[in-house]
Amino acid sequence: MITQPQTTPAPDPYEERLRVQTARLLAYRDDGPLVTALRGKMGPGLPPVPATLVALLAIIAMAVTGMLDDGPVLLVPAVVMVLLVLPTAARDHLGKLDWLAPPLIRAAEFLTIILVGLAADAPKWLLFVLIYVVGYHTYDTVYRTRQSIWPPDWVFKAGLGWELRLLLLGAGAALGVLTWVLAALTLYLGVLFAVESVTSWVRLDKESALAQAGDDLEASPEEAMEQATGEAEPA
Repeated sequence: MITQPQTTPAPDPYEERLRVQTARLLAYRDDGPLVTALRGKMGPGLPPVPATLVALLAIIAMAVTGMLDDGPVLLVPAVVMVLLVLPTAARDHLGKLDWLAPPLIRAAEFLTIILVGLAADAPKWLLFVLIYVVGYHTYDTVYRTRQSIWPPDWVFKAGLGWELRLLLLGAGAALGVLTWVLAALTLYLGVLFAVESVTSWVRLDKESALAQAGDDLEASPEEAMEQATGEAEPA
C-alpha cells in the first residue's frame, strides 16, 4: 500500500504577521529576568500604553512637585515603574496603539535615570554614557529584528532589563552610593552589549561569506567568469 507523504500545512500569513509583530514589540520593551519570571503569573495584565503613560506622568509629577530629594524617596520612581509597567508584559501588544509601549518605556527609563541621577548629584557624564549604552542596545535590537535577525534571549536577561536597571539605580541612590552603582552598571552593560553585538555581526558576516562561497562553487565556469569580470562572454 502506497501512502501519501504528509505535508506540514503552511502557517496562516495573518497569524504569522501577528506573531512577528508581538515578538518584535516584546523585544523592543527590553524586559529583563524579573519581568520574564512573572509574565505568566499576572493574569490578563494591564493595557500597555495607558499603564506606561500613567507611570511616566507620575514620575514627571514627582519631579515637578519637588518630591525627588536625596534619600530613600529616590527609589520611588523605579517602584512606580515596576508596579505599573511590569503587569503590561502579559498582554499580546496587538492593539492599535500598543506600538507606543516600547518608546514610552524607554522614555520613562531614561527620564528616571536623569532625574534620580541629578537628585543624587551623580556625575552627569556617567548618566549620559549609561543612556547611550542602553540606547545603543535598543537600536541594535530594532535593526536586527527588522532584518529577521533575533538577538538571543540570554542578552535580555543578562542586560537586566529596564526593571532591574532602575531598581539598582534607585537602591543605589537611596543608599547614597549611586555613583558607584552607576559606574559599575555602565561598565558592565557597555561591555556586554558591545561584545555581543560585534561577535553576532561578525558571525553573521562569516555565515554569509560561506553561503556565497557555496553558491560560487555550484556556479558554472561561465557564470563564475561573468561574476568575476562583470561581463558575459560572447555567444
